[in-house]
Amino acid sequence: MKVAIIGGGVAGTSAAIYLGELGVDVTLFEKESSLVSGPPFCHLHAGGNLYREISDKQCITLLKQSIEFLHFYPYVVDYRPTVIALPTTDKSSPKDLIPRLKLLQNEYQKLIDEDIKNRVLGDSKEYYELYEKEKLEQLKDREIVQTPKTSDEWMIAVAKNLDFEKIQFPLILVQEYGLNLFRLASGATLALKDMKNVKLKTDTTVTDIKNINSSWQITYNENQTESFDYLINAAGFRTGKIDDMIHAPCKRLVEFKAAYISRCKEYIDTPFPEIIFHGERGTPQGMGQFTPYPDGYFQLHGMTKDITLYENGLVANTKFSCQPKLPQDFIQKIENSWSEDEISKRTSMAIKHLSQFILSFSKATVASKPLFGAQQIPGDDPTLRVAEVTFPLENYARCEIVKVSSVVDMIKAILANIGITDEIKEFKYLKNLKEDEIKKYAQELCKQRGYPSSLANRNVPAR
Repeated sequence: MKVAIIGGGVAGTSAAIYLGELGVDVTLFEKESSLVSGPPFCHLHAGGNLYREISDKQCITLLKQSIEFLHFYPYVVDYRPTVIALPTTDKSSPKDLIPRLKLLQNEYQKLIDEDIKNRVLGDSKEYYELYEKEKLEQLKDREIVQTPKTSDEWMIAVAKNLDFEKIQFPLILVQEYGLNLFRLASGATLALKDMKNVKLKTDTTVTDIKNINSSWQITYNENQTESFDYLINAAGFRTGKIDDMIHAPCKRLVEFKAAYISRCKEYIDTPFPEIIFHGERGTPQGMGQFTPYPDGYFQLHGMTKDITLYENGLVANTKFSCQPKLPQDFIQKIENSWSEDEISKRTSMAIKHLSQFILSFSKATVASKPLFGAQQIPGDDPTLRVAEVTFPLENYARCEIVKVSSVVDMIKAILANIGITDEIKEFKYLKNLKEDEIKKYAQELCKQRGYPSSLANRNVPAR
């Protein structure tokens, strides 16, 4: 069987690796010069605690999928926890989150009972921990630990830098780890290049697709044509263009997203956990996300219209086309460049948003252009966080992941649709990757894309 995958983001790349490990003849088409260069991600949603608005069912699914993702891509995970804080301006209370945390803790223990290898987030009893003001006052007086190992050691930096007058107590520390985009792109590319049965075609644009005698005839780079038995559409926010070529039914949204890169030299030697400040999306008090990297770099989100959310940045498909049409200024950012003025303005707003709570962070500066891209969301619910894949036509899979942790479920569904029953217990091409090679190429990708090479590194050594 010959399988074509269009799109070398997380979905397409992961599917190519899995099928490649099974020995399937795979061709991966990617428009850009390197893999996994789409919307930013930085968080292993092992429970979905960033999102109060989603259902318990979605949170449990995210927990299970995150554990599978960690098994698949262990070299991508940054083993540091996340702290959830509610501002005093927030209508809710931290205690409102506790029932869900207990539910997730129990679900995690069930997964461990099923297979001890699922114990990848530490002991279930330590899945989350509450920190009252009194405990944080005590931690404030302790010395910073350069390589934190316990929850208390991670909370020292939080205790020393958070404005206690602006937040409610308790703070919640939860074992939701970080994900590194550049390390994923690096290791996945190195693995695929070693697979003789996988053809990796970067800098390649698919221009036409026809179904002829139950085969997919794909034309790329204008005049080259090849036939395939099965087609996987993993084109990300451009998925609708492929649907239009083959007249597949559809309903989707596309949202432009950006995360801002800053540097605070005062924090070069301060190991922070990720910190989430809950807030109402789209308001000036929208959620703030403070994601640490080595050497004092931070990736920032602010769910306000001045920072991460954009006016007219969320669009839907029409009855005439499956491809939602983003305004041209967003396409300009994706395909060409950002203006220096907008980079400075939005990053500065992100720094201001986070320094409401972390006062000394006001000294941070703009470090590079943002991490950015557009993301498809199947259906019409912009709060959806769990989705995998659909099969609207015969021998055709349409990847619809919203969170990267969904890719393993996506792949399993595609294998079932193809009729492949083989199960891989060990991914030898990923397992054989060497850390120094992953790190070196990840740093090269940072430089090629215009980002600080520190973004390719983990905060703490791998476990």
